[in-house]
Amino acid sequence: MSKTELLQVAVKAADDKRAEDILALNMKGISLIADHFIICHGNSDKQVQAIAREIKEKAEENGYSVRRIEGLDEAKWVLIDIGDVVAHVFHRDERTYYNLERLWGDAPLENLSSVLNQ
Repeated sequence: MSKTELLQVAVKAADDKRAEDILALNMKGISLIADHFIICHGNSDKQVQAIAREIKEKAEENGYSVRRIEGLDEAKWVLIDIGDVVAHVFHRDERTYYNLERLWGDAPLENLSSVLNQ
């Protein structure tokens, strides 16, 4: 699968668990960490954990290796490293506080309409 397919798998997984305000930032040329950052949030600890687990499971089902997951137990800011894609799953309040969208404001947004409308 391609990097674009990995991005779509992760975004769809988040959407399946009703993640809110899903964004994908194109980090190529901006960050050495990953080509894409996904940013989304849930409204409870349980929802944040469910979103993160679904992203991990769907990535693995599609042949991707999840390198690391941080913050799953606390469920305030869960980071899922899938290589070329890093997903940031926040609790709503933490997302507002850290505001990664502003921090990485130079990164172009990916069009997710084809993935989120399925």
